[in-house]
Amino acid sequence: MRIIITGDHDELARRRIRRAAGAAHVEFAADPGDGIELADAVVGKVPEPLLAKAGRLRWVHSPAAGVDGVLSEGLLASDVTLTSATGNGAIPLAEHAMLLLLMLDRDVPRWLRAQSERRWERYTHGELAGKTIGLYGLGHAGLDLAAKAKAFHMRVLGVRRKDAPAPGVDELLGQDEFPRLLAESDYVVVTAPLTPVTAGRFGRAEFAAMKPTACFVCVSRGGIADDDALLDALRRGEIAGAGLDAHGVEPLPPASPFWSLPNVIVTPHNGATTRETAGRGLDILLDNLGRFVRGEPLRNVVDKAAGY
Repeated sequence: MRIIITGDHDELARRRIRRAAGAAHVEFAADPGDGIELADAVVGKVPEPLLAKAGRLRWVHSPAAGVDGVLSEGLLASDVTLTSATGNGAIPLAEHAMLLLLMLDRDVPRWLRAQSERRWERYTHGELAGKTIGLYGLGHAGLDLAAKAKAFHMRVLGVRRKDAPAPGVDELLGQDEFPRLLAESDYVVVTAPLTPVTAGRFGRAEFAAMKPTACFVCVSRGGIADDDALLDALRRGEIAGAGLDAHGVEPLPPASPFWSLPNVIVTPHNGATTRETAGRGLDILLDNLGRFVRGEPLRNVVDKAAGY
């Protein structure tokens, strides 16, 4: 059995990976390359041209929670099992979302400007208690955020595709009730993956349906909001502000208007970049490596058609 591991791994991680793989041959490489012909499994992206050569390939693992970067058309059409590290970054993503909510609600950039000018400026700001947060996406990050929002005494609305328990959510809405979530929320937060269903889900009509006092926050993936529609909504005052960690184009180009809009907080898709996230992701990989070599069911299997 041959397993190709792409990406950067220090020597300790490599030893742990080899130990989890048992008697299987493990090869660390920048990319699958010519070895794909003999590979039974690959951790990382398999370029489309190589898939046709991968006659033995049975398993691909995405070291990230999202699979939009590895789920090619060829992989989608194949019978290769795809798994992911979903859940590894849920905690810091939820923390980052709360950070953006607080920064928007209290206009923290105003304090930072005053600090840079050594100016003592006090003003009346908001508080999150009693506000309504609408969550678009109730996976690991969305549910963790729901719990954190409840700790801040917020009312929590949520929309998800599947019918499953959603602890911390006051009202779980169906897809047909999405307009209600937009109309009632003071903060609309995107924690959903980028899939064919979610791509472009927030356009001009959706931003127009939000309160003019509401803010839009995205911490999962860019492309779920139409950037032009979001820019127009912010400039026209259709919504009050935005906190963006995920962007339609990354890195965000220096010429992007989002950088300079006074009612926007930009962070560089950095919300889940923690040592703990990497550690949880490695633990998921090690668990699945052991399962794969033993012939056991894999963890975090992706519904390739759904995209998560």
